[in-house]
Amino acid sequence: MIIKDRNTLTALLVGSTHYVEMAPGKEAAIYYRTVDEAFMALPDGTRRTGTWRLTDTGYHVDWTDGPSAGWQIDVEPGRIGYLDAGGVERGHVSRIVPGDAAALSQVLP
Repeated sequence: MIIKDRNTLTALLVGSTHYVEMAPGKEAAIYYRTVDEAFMALPDGTRRTGTWRLTDTGYHVDWTDGPSAGWQIDVEPGRIGYLDAGGVERGHVSRIVPGDAAALSQVLP
């Protein structure tokens, strides 16, 4: 079931760090600090900051000096998937931790 309800998406995302397994042993961390600010660390160590907004079908992220993309959260019993705008699963949530669990919003040296 794709979550389109704005209140549900806000509650699921804002203030939490999502750990998303992109491939076996390759995990990204995404922290949605506010209703419009996000931080990410990719498996290769690349870090990004950006803005995000809710849409009618999910949400859209614009990474500073990086890509922009629409996303959907697909929930099934025992699994939460991250789907791209075309409906293709690009990863699944391995855990959700309250707060900035990976210190993604801290200023880099």
